[in-house]
Amino acid sequence: MAPFATPMRSASLQLSALLCILLCSEVWVLQCGAAIGINYGQVGNNLPTPAQVVSLLSSLRVGKVRIYDVNPQVLAAFAGTGIELIVTVPNDLVQPMAASAGQAMQWATANIKPYFPATRVTGIAVGNEVFTDDDEALKASLVPAMRNLHAALAQLGMDGYVHVSTASSLGVLANSYPPSQGAFTPECAPLMLPFLRFLAETNAPFWINAYPYFAYKADPCSVSLSYALSDPYHVGAVDPYTHLQYTSMLYAQVDAVTFAAARLGYGGIPVFVSETGWPSKGDADEVGATVENARAYNRNLLVRQVGNEGTPLRPRQRLEVYLFALFNEDMKPGPTSERNYGLYQPDGRMVYNVGLAQQQTTSAASLSLAASSAPPTRQRQPRVQCTCGSLLVQAGLY
Repeated sequence: MAPFATPMRSASLQLSALLCILLCSEVWVLQCGAAIGINYGQVGNNLPTPAQVVSLLSSLRVGKVRIYDVNPQVLAAFAGTGIELIVTVPNDLVQPMAASAGQAMQWATANIKPYFPATRVTGIAVGNEVFTDDDEALKASLVPAMRNLHAALAQLGMDGYVHVSTASSLGVLANSYPPSQGAFTPECAPLMLPFLRFLAETNAPFWINAYPYFAYKADPCSVSLSYALSDPYHVGAVDPYTHLQYTSMLYAQVDAVTFAAARLGYGGIPVFVSETGWPSKGDADEVGATVENARAYNRNLLVRQVGNEGTPLRPRQRLEVYLFALFNEDMKPGPTSERNYGLYQPDGRMVYNVGLAQQQTTSAASLSLAASSAPPTRQRQPRVQCTCGSLLVQAGLY
């Protein structure tokens, strides 16, 4: 008789089996030239008109956009552009939509049907970061609302074209490092099971809002700046359990979500990044919020996107990413950083140049990146005074 497995050996065997399932489930090989996404927020009083925004996006050949509402002017402006659009059901409509299938049908009929298919709506985010909200009734209503909305789309003949999901913050994870130990929090896990089941049934993606900037700001002594900035030339980190090497914290966070879903039996669900970005300006206590870091982070992601790069766990599945955000939005509440995530100022000037080049023709819906084939010049990173003792740590060099 074979000896009983020790707890450590048992955990190792379980992880090996999990990894095998995940690798075997990687069946999506995306086309080269698939476009990067950009979040188009509208919390400002000085933003360009929707028509001007569409003109800018088209000149940049951006092919995917996410908005946080169903603004009719925006939906109409995107008609005929071929740009894929993710729209949002606000949090305050989630509970009414869950309570009434008629409410879901009314919403879809009023906000999607009049514009589809001229406006290429490909996704609906039901709520934003609901699973980490304090409202228990809201969280319990999310999946029923999604089911009612999906049923409404099916009745309208749009369910084969429009995914229904929700965007979650990385706060749904209890563990994100190393990625293979990714697991949902005890509070979220019971809610995740019906949610993941719905995604699997409808072939919809898991959308995650992930910001390595927050990890760096919280602990600049321990977190490598180059790793947080997704520097492809940084040595990165190796998962001690899978031996996969990560040169990008963002890609590691995505794989942590994939492992967490696999632990609940849903390792085949694709995980996409619905929001990520880096602020170009912040308050005195917002370490790392600089133009140089924001430019480096977004440019590094653009280079990875142009290279159709997948995560180490799913290298053949190009990671879909939506950068946050298109514009600096002057009416967003909170610290200074919240108003300084944009690639552009509201007047159309670049906050910094990440290599996006405006094109004379707009027939293609793909991203153009004016990137040199040579490695970027590495700038010496600022020294960060640690509060955990008198040691000065050179951020990004370890």
